[in-house]
This record gives sequence, structure tokens and C-alpha cells, in this order.
Amino acid sequence: MWVAAIGEAAERQVDYVGDLALLFGRSARALVLSPLKRRRMFDRATHQAMAAGVGALPIMSLITFFVGVIIALQGAYELQRLGAMQLMASVVAISITRELGPLIAAIVVIGRSGSSFAAEIGTMRVTEELDALETMALDPVAFLVAPKFLAMAVMMPCLAIWADLMGILGGSLFGVIGGGFTFGSYMNATFEALLFRDLTSGCIKSVVFGMAITAVGCYEGFSTGAGAEEVGRSTTRAVVISLLLLVLIDLLFTILFYAARGVR
Repeated sequence: MWVAAIGEAAERQVDYVGDLALLFGRSARALVLSPLKRRRMFDRATHQAMAAGVGALPIMSLITFFVGVIIALQGAYELQRLGAMQLMASVVAISITRELGPLIAAIVVIGRSGSSFAAEIGTMRVTEELDALETMALDPVAFLVAPKFLAMAVMMPCLAIWADLMGILGGSLFGVIGGGFTFGSYMNATFEALLFRDLTSGCIKSVVFGMAITAVGCYEGFSTGAGAEEVGRSTTRAVVISLLLLVLIDLLFTILFYAARGVR
């Protein structure tokens, strides 16, 4: 019956989330309880941070800058009709810092790093390198996954803040050219519109986004079947599931923040 099918599907999804949580727990345990291996983990985390964070800056900067311009253009169209062009900087700043900055940063990281995590570990599964690590008494989770979690926990808030900055600068471009602002007045209006909690909420979401992206990418890599074709399937699943989780997590946080502080 369709009720049983829905129940089985829901059970599979809950099991999947539970597996992701277990993978995160094993990684956290490895970081806390392996002091002798911690230096090696930090070295690998630094490498991962450079690849996942610094490497994403050019494309993410370009995307968020143009998104800021688009929001300013769309906002100006309506605000001009209402005679409230002075609110354009506020619209751009709040939209970027609360939602679009962290969200775009996470989407870029999914495309660049989440997929590469699944491909890397999946290839190691197919070529039996994971078995070789276990033969050498190396825990694959501690060796491969824990550094990725650490790197993403550090880099995702940095990327979100940088995305916020580039989006605001993109909005200021239209604000100066077509909105009647000077650059100084636009930035002053932006600072007046923003509250500290707008930035912190985006940073908190970005950390959770990073944990979800890493968990899904690594889990799909470990779940890869035999054959090169399975690596591609795992990579595709990692991207699709990460995007879905991204939206669900963002919805959950938005509801929580709304309930905590109400409509601004």
C-alpha cells in the first residue's frame, strides 16, 4: 500500500540522517581523542581549507557581486514606485547577510568541494585504498573525514562573510550609478540597517551547511559500489542530496530565527 511505501521511504531518510550524524560523531571523536595524530589532522585540514575555501573565492566573489547588483535592481524597481529609494541599501544588506550570502557560498562549496569529497573517497573505495589504510592501522574516518570537517567548520563562516561583503559591494555599484547614493552614504545606510545578529545568524547557518556538505560528500564516497561508474553516481548523489539538505536546513533556521525574534 502507498502508506507502507511512504513509511519505508521516511524510515530510509531517517536512517540516512542518522548515518550522517554517526559519521560526524566519529570524526569529532577522532579530533578530540587522538592527540598524537592531531598534528597530522591539522596539516591535512589546512590543505583542505586552502582547496575548499581559498580556491572558491574567485567564482564565489563573482557570483555574489552580481547577485547584489540584481537585488539592487529588482528592489529599486519597486522602491522607486513607492518613493522609498533610500531603503535600497537596507534591502540588499539584509537579503545578502541573512540568506543569500551563506546560501550562495554553500552552493559554490557543494559544486567544488562536496562533489570532490565524494569522488575522492569513492575512488579510494574502488581502488581498495581504504582497505590499505585499515591494513596500516589507520582509521579512514580520522585520516580522511575529520580534517575535512575541521576545514569546513573554519572556512564556511569566512566564505559567508566574504560573500556578504561582495554582495553589498555589488549593490553599492547600482546604488551609486542609478540610485542617487554616494559610496559613503550607501555604506552608512548599510551599516545602519544591519544588526550584529544578522551576521551571526548567517555564520551559524554556514557552519551547519559546511557540516552537512562534508558529511554527505564523505558518506556517499564510503558508500560507493564497485566500478568507475559508481564513482560518478556517488558524486551526483552527493550534490543532489547536499542541495536538498541545504534548503531544508535553511528553512529550519529561518523558522527558528523567526520564532526567536519575530518579524523585524
